Amino acid sequence: MRINLTSVLVDDQDKALSFYTDVLGFEKKTEIPLGEHRWLTVVSPADPDGVELVLEPDAHPAAAPFKQALVEDGIPYTSFAVEDVQAEYERLRDHGVRFTQEPLDMGGITTAVLDDTCGNLIQLASPS
Repeated sequence: MRINLTSVLVDDQDKALSFYTDVLGFEKKTEIPLGEHRWLTVVSPADPDGVELVLEPDAHPAAAPFKQALVEDGIPYTSFAVEDVQAEYERLRDHGVRFTQEPLDMGGITTAVLDDTCGNLIQLASPS
């Protein structure tokens, strides 16, 4: 058994695709029209056949309160592994990304938390 797909709930798929590809550096993998929304996934360019991230519309009534509660409590929706959190923090900050947590050494792991502009906090993590 392996994980091949995971999702993040987004308020606008076009805005999310732009952020996740143009800013974070993922690549679009799949785009299939489904009514007013799309089946839209991105992947890491380092692993194009690896885990796909679905940019899932947050149209379900439970999604907005759930996302808001996580953001209010500073809880990331998901976590992405990077080689060097400090370097990614500096690169993304230079692209105007807002961080809610600067790089923090947590004893064996360094994390930072960014705002994905789509209603989610996303954690970046790397070994310290």
